Amino acid sequence: MDRGGTSAAEPVAEETLLRLYANGDSGAARELVGRLGPRAYSVALRVLGNRAEAEDVTQEAMLRLWRIAPEWQSGQAKVSTWLYRVVMNLCLDLRRRRQTLDLDDIPEPEDDKPEAMDRLLHVARVDALQDALMRLPVRQRQAVVLRHIEELSNPEIAGIMEIGVEAVESLTARGKRALTAVLADRKDELGY
Repeated sequence: MDRGGTSAAEPVAEETLLRLYANGDSGAARELVGRLGPRAYSVALRVLGNRAEAEDVTQEAMLRLWRIAPEWQSGQAKVSTWLYRVVMNLCLDLRRRRQTLDLDDIPEPEDDKPEAMDRLLHVARVDALQDALMRLPVRQRQAVVLRHIEELSNPEIAGIMEIGVEAVESLTARGKRALTAVLADRKDELGY
């Protein structure tokens, strides 16, 4: 697809796609959802620890992006940075309201296929990380997820969380130390 004079090999900038969507290009919307949706969902899932809630947050964040598209100001922020900020704010709002146990927290029944042990170990590692992340204070969890799972730069995280780069560095360092301490007793069990 050739949009805005770029070659097929060059990806179209998110801001350009948002502008195209605002002008009625539904293909641009699909492309933005394909790029930003999975990452927004991943962040929401890591922060909330609940698939259904992460899906809801992702949908709401994307809806807000569509609503803001006609008024988008070039050069203010990257589209992805804006979306991450919205996702984080929605996660915080949801965490404040949440008070019930979810069915998603109940473990799946064991699979007895030959490769089941490998899958179980992988699931145990993912669950252990998620459990450890959920023990962190919210701001540390956000910083760790954005830095070490989403691999964003400290300045990007600072923009998303609306704090200084030094604060990001402090939050991620403390979060990493806390995760290491929480997971230290499980190294053998998790195969590390």
